[in-house]
Amino acid sequence: MIRKIIQIDETRCNGCGLCAQACHEGAIAMVNGKAKLIRDDYCDGLGNCLPVCPMDAITMVEREALAFDEQAVKALMAQPPQGAGCPSSREREIHRDGASQREGDTVPSQLSHWPVQIQLVSLQAPYLDGADLLIAADCTAFAYGDFHRRFLKGRVALVGCPKLDPVNYEEKLSAILRLREIRSITVVRMEVPCCGGLERAVRSALENSGKDLPLQVVTVAIDGRILGE
Repeated sequence: MIRKIIQIDETRCNGCGLCAQACHEGAIAMVNGKAKLIRDDYCDGLGNCLPVCPMDAITMVEREALAFDEQAVKALMAQPPQGAGCPSSREREIHRDGASQREGDTVPSQLSHWPVQIQLVSLQAPYLDGADLLIAADCTAFAYGDFHRRFLKGRVALVGCPKLDPVNYEEKLSAILRLREIRSITVVRMEVPCCGGLERAVRSALENSGKDLPLQVVTVAIDGRILGE
């Protein structure tokens, strides 16, 4: 049958996942860092996902598609989550009172929220407002021994690897800086050339946002030394 149904332009999708969260029917899933319409018959054609997409990657089209199967959607929603759901994308703030530190631990974690991967952090996360952002290459926490105290304490971390992640960080970071009230940005990168992609994405995102925010870039050597800041 010919009916209205969503269409996702993967070249514009930045992998934020907001459309998948907005789709109560389960028609959209994140596959290899991109939003995909996985079942025509799960899409009701009402377009709840359209207004949440920061990249205007979703449009409504008329094409040959299976009819919306309300009963199949109800059956899907009635199923218990597999393995109690994936914790990697469940949003939470971490409030530390000292009691959570195990006996014998001498260096407490300074992580204040979850998730931390750039791809998984929601544009709607409440901890972004008024945040001092730490945008870090994921290797830096392993190379620099005092990472938590020196860089993470008091900041909201966004972590990624520009060489391995199949997304354009510039688009996601531009949306965060444009839509949320960020106070400052600290970039911690490794000395390796591929980490330059993370710094370039942040600088471009800041320019795209039209905001004048304090920006500090710290480079960490493979042996753990601070090379520049």
